[in-house]
Amino acid sequence: MQTQIQALLAAESGGVGGTEGRTTGAKVEVAMPAIFNGEAGKVEGFVTACRLYLRMKMREATVEEQVFWVLSHVQGGSVDVWKENVLEELQSGEMEYETAEEFLMTLKKEFGRGEEEAVKAAELRKLEQGGKSMEEFVQEFKRTARGSGYERRLLMEEFK
Repeated sequence: MQTQIQALLAAESGGVGGTEGRTTGAKVEVAMPAIFNGEAGKVEGFVTACRLYLRMKMREATVEEQVFWVLSHVQGGSVDVWKENVLEELQSGEMEYETAEEFLMTLKKEFGRGEEEAVKAAELRKLEQGGKSMEEFVQEFKRTARGSGYERRLLMEEFK
């Protein structure tokens, strides 16, 4: 009985059986997303990287802070004009987002426009195993296939 009480007390204080081995958001390293410039086929990866960073590092931030943080990683190319418009609408109160996810979906719709599907399909057709291990190739194939518009039989035909 005494051993069980000591174990419970240790668990509460972070000792044996507690949270000692766990990491918190403040201690976990998370890569920043690459700058997004509106290039076709890159929006999906950008949105995924932003989701990960926001979830791991900016959970406590307000929606407005999260949206502005994402916008700080949107620059150059065709996105500059879009970004200026969004900033003006946010500052004037014409536009408001309930969640950062809602904003990310807006960004994805604006720059995905079906071009991403065509780019993914083209990537899938060119994909070859080359010097990769089978597991590496399968994972790359799955990643590329996601969002390509290809399903079942078409996917099997492209797997080479």
